[in-house]
Amino acid sequence: MGFGAMRLPILDGDPAKINEPLAIEMIRYAIDHGVNYVDSAYMYHRGNSEIVVGKALRDGYRERVKLATKLPCQMVNTAEDFDRFLGEQLKKLQTDKIDFYLLHGLRKTNWPKVRDLGVVKWAEGKLDEGVIGNLGFSFHDELPLFKEIVDVRPWTFCQIHYNYMDKNYQAGVEGLHYAADRGIGVVIMEPIAGGRLAINPPEAIKKLWREGHHRWKPAEWALQWVWDQPEVSLVLSGMSNLEQVVENVRSAGRSGIGSLTPEDHGLLERIASKYREIGYVGCTGCGYCQPCPSGVAIPEIFGFFNEYYMRDRDDSVKQRYKESIKPENAPKNCIRCGKCEELCPQHLPIRDLLRGAGDTFER
Repeated sequence: MGFGAMRLPILDGDPAKINEPLAIEMIRYAIDHGVNYVDSAYMYHRGNSEIVVGKALRDGYRERVKLATKLPCQMVNTAEDFDRFLGEQLKKLQTDKIDFYLLHGLRKTNWPKVRDLGVVKWAEGKLDEGVIGNLGFSFHDELPLFKEIVDVRPWTFCQIHYNYMDKNYQAGVEGLHYAADRGIGVVIMEPIAGGRLAINPPEAIKKLWREGHHRWKPAEWALQWVWDQPEVSLVLSGMSNLEQVVENVRSAGRSGIGSLTPEDHGLLERIASKYREIGYVGCTGCGYCQPCPSGVAIPEIFGFFNEYYMRDRDDSVKQRYKESIKPENAPKNCIRCGKCEELCPQHLPIRDLLRGAGDTFER
C-alpha cells in the first residue's frame, strides 16, 4: 500500500487548509507500520499537500520511503515550466531527489502539448542527473491513448484509475495487462472510488455482502480485489483520518495475490451489478473541478448524489444535503460553462449530472 496525500484531513471544509498535526501523525503512523511509498502532487490541496508531506518526512522519515510526486502537465505552458515546477516541488518537499516522478494526469488535451515541448527528453535528463529516480505517468483518458503513451519509452511505472466498479473504465483491465506485459509497474489510484465504495451501503447491497465468507468492511473488499491481481504493483489509498490508516495498514498486512476465491470474485461481480442497478455516480471527489466560477459545490453535491442512490434513495441523505449545501453553492447556480468538464479526470458529464442532482434534491 502507498499513502496517497490527496485527501488529507482538512479544517473548515477548505481543501487548502490541511490539519497538519493530524496529517503528519497519519503519514508517520503508516510509515512506522510498513508503508514505504508516499504519493503527492503539485496541485493536491491547492498546492499545500507537498508542503505537509515534506514536514511529515522530517526527523528521519524521508530515508524510510520512496517519495512520489507529479509534474502538473495541465499547468505547463513553456518548456521552462518543467524546471520551475520541479524546483518548487523539491523545495516544498524538502528533498534533493524525487524517487518516483510522474507526468500528471495525461490525456489528449495535455499530452500533445508537453510531448511537443520535449518533456520526455527533459525528464530523461533529470534521470541522468539523479534528481529523478524513476519516471512514469498518471493517466486519465481512453485506452488507445494509454497504449500510445506506454509505447513512447521504457517507463518504470504508470498510475491508473481501477476498482471493481470500473474494470473497463479509462485504461481499465486491458491497460493494466498491457503495461504489466511490458514490464511496467502499475500503481492503482481510486481503488475505493474516492471512498464511495466504503460508505454504509443500502440494504440490497448489505444482503449480498452477507453472502461472503469474509467479514470485511466494504473498503477492504475493494482493496483486496485490487491486491489480488498479480499485474498490480502498488495500491494507493487517500486517507482522511487515522482510523482509515490503521484499518488499511491492517488490510494490507493480510493481502496477497490470488487470495480471493472464485466465489469472492463472483460476489463482487454481483455487488457491482447491483450498484449499477440502483445508481452510481463516478465522481471520486478529487476536487479538480474547483473552484467553480459560479460557486457550485460540485464534489460535495455529487457525494450526496452518490450516497443517495447507493443507500437506495434514503430520504435522510436529502435532509443532510439541505443542511449542508448552501443556496449559493447549489446546482441551480450552474451556468453550464463547461470548465469543470474540461478539468474532470473522469470525464464526467458534470453539467447533466448537476441537473439531475438538482431535480433530486431541490424539488
